[in-house]
Amino acid sequence: MPKHIHILGICGTFMGGVAALARAAGFRVTGCDSAVYPPMSTQLRELGIDIHEGFDAAQLDPEPDCVVVGNVLSRGNEAVEAMLDRGIPHTSGPRWLADNVLHGRHVMAVAGTHGKTTTASMLAWILHDAGQAPGFLIGGIPSNFGVSASFGESKYFVVEADEYDTAFFDKRAKFVHYGPRTLILNNLEFDHADIYKDIDAILWQFHQLMRTVPGSGRVIKNHADDNLKQLIDMGCWTPVESFGSDASAEWSGKFMDAAERRICITGPDGKSAEVRWNLGGRHNLENAVAAVAAARSAGVTLDQGIAALSTFEGVKRRMERTATVADIAIYDDFAHHPTAIRRSIAAMKRRYPGQRIVIAIEPRSNTMKLGVHNDALAESLKKADLIWMYRPAGMDDGFEKALESLGDRLRMFGDYDKLVTDMSGKVLSGDQVIFMSNGGFGSARQTLTAVLQRTRRS
Repeated sequence: MPKHIHILGICGTFMGGVAALARAAGFRVTGCDSAVYPPMSTQLRELGIDIHEGFDAAQLDPEPDCVVVGNVLSRGNEAVEAMLDRGIPHTSGPRWLADNVLHGRHVMAVAGTHGKTTTASMLAWILHDAGQAPGFLIGGIPSNFGVSASFGESKYFVVEADEYDTAFFDKRAKFVHYGPRTLILNNLEFDHADIYKDIDAILWQFHQLMRTVPGSGRVIKNHADDNLKQLIDMGCWTPVESFGSDASAEWSGKFMDAAERRICITGPDGKSAEVRWNLGGRHNLENAVAAVAAARSAGVTLDQGIAALSTFEGVKRRMERTATVADIAIYDDFAHHPTAIRRSIAAMKRRYPGQRIVIAIEPRSNTMKLGVHNDALAESLKKADLIWMYRPAGMDDGFEKALESLGDRLRMFGDYDKLVTDMSGKVLSGDQVIFMSNGGFGSARQTLTAVLQRTRRS
């Protein structure tokens, strides 16, 4: 009889990936959650994993062999209290991953404030395309694979290394559990204001990560990021290679055309290779350079790495075009930090010159709700042609005032249906319409698509 693990908070991208890996490793897997939406809910259903709705204690009868606790769970939760009262063995997702999947493997971790999901997806695809059959756990679903996690068939394992805390009983960052041999450091900004009081607190967690990388490993660091320079100065015991979009980095990338459809990457030895790809944006170029550099740790050459990028299809919910209706393109984008929002808009402006970039945004992260990014949010949206803002309950008192500089380009709603109705009457043929949220956005994107399909003709 296979061991039974029950996952509390199974529908998050990370915990859903843990569930998939546990299933592949031969465990019997069940779980529970309170907010279930695609793509993770779809992935779990296809794996045949039973999901219990809610967090009642009854789901622990009969008792599982181990409960894996997601970091969204806290004391006072009925299932958590029952687990503790009964003395049921329990662990965190990162710790379970380290003990049951990562142990003894060459772990390639991708860390940083932005770009983790895309970079990890690129790296996993490059290794796969080169015949390395890697395992991976990514906080999204790479379109090339169709799943967020795979056990793999080789010693290589790619993991998106999140700095968020581990569990209610372990307040360290998730990534300190992973023991990477190859580490990508994409960038570092202040985020997660609900758990970190300032950038120094985040730097300290990254410093703990640096302490886990062996001297025989490799660190791939963003050349232009000042906070990462400070991190390295705090202590580094591993060879470091830099990457970036300027020639002064050891690994560098550049666009070969104005529409950003061809890229060229140059390695430390001065050799270059170029290719046509499906993405765009300087941030994605840097992600690609980092992935190619990290793949070198597995013996993948520059030519092999950049060839794989030509068939990389992107990541679901990372500027994913989900529909085109009457020449109105509709995208789903996970951008929820001002820097990511600004980069996404800038990339679309360059890719579609002369066309309107229309944004629908749901600022639902805890950091946004605390008002930390109020001023930066307005600045990040200034190049959008039109903005529909959903205002969640509990936003900081200064939220509206901080957005006044956007003028009449901004339309704010506290109701998803009213927002969609207003959008449907104002979007025009040729518009690039981007829904930005790290949640479900009340299915507003899907609703707008359906409305346009009924009311417009291609």
